[in-house]
Amino acid sequence: MPKNDNPISTLAVASWRARPRKVLLILLLIGGLPLSGCGSLLVGAATTGGAVAVQERSIGDAVDDLTIRAELNQLFFEDNVDLLQSVSFNVIEGRVLLKGAVKKQEDRIHALELAWKASGVREVINEIQVTDQGGIVNYARDTWISTQLRAEILFDKDVLSINYNLETVNGVIYLVGIAQDQAELDKVVDHARRIENVKQVVSHVVMRDDPRRAAGP
Repeated sequence: MPKNDNPISTLAVASWRARPRKVLLILLLIGGLPLSGCGSLLVGAATTGGAVAVQERSIGDAVDDLTIRAELNQLFFEDNVDLLQSVSFNVIEGRVLLKGAVKKQEDRIHALELAWKASGVREVINEIQVTDQGGIVNYARDTWISTQLRAEILFDKDVLSINYNLETVNGVIYLVGIAQDQAELDKVVDHARRIENVKQVVSHVVMRDDPRRAAGP
């Protein structure tokens, strides 16, 4: 193999290898890892069966959640495309978390009604904001906040990050997922609160032994 005599190339490679956290932040920001994505499941639709198997959810529950999410997309698309663009949702074991921002209270209520129409939904948590805030600047800041938090919990050896999903809307971080225990959840919340421009952290995370997980619809 020919020797690389380009000092600039050598320095560049060394610099990237020395900064794995920054590299990961960039990858997360462009959506290269499964924790990213607005309105996604705990893992994205493209996640392999092996990744799903290490979650607290069973494979069957993960498939059911993906089916519910697909039906929600269809319901919102057929009813109101603009509302679909303003609202996102996470589905974990039949619990639907609605997030986003709309300008009218009627839209917030209508989104709740649509969510309950999907088969298999056991609970709907409506965290949609009614506000005029938004725009490119807010979206970029929110995306950066979410990216930083995903990186923090991914690097934290005491947190099983695959069991969490999160999204930031106008500076408010919404957490959903399944925690191993309260100590783990406290660490995730603490990471979130330390990030600049975070106004509030709202958690709808349940414990792995929460009786609601075993309850039927």
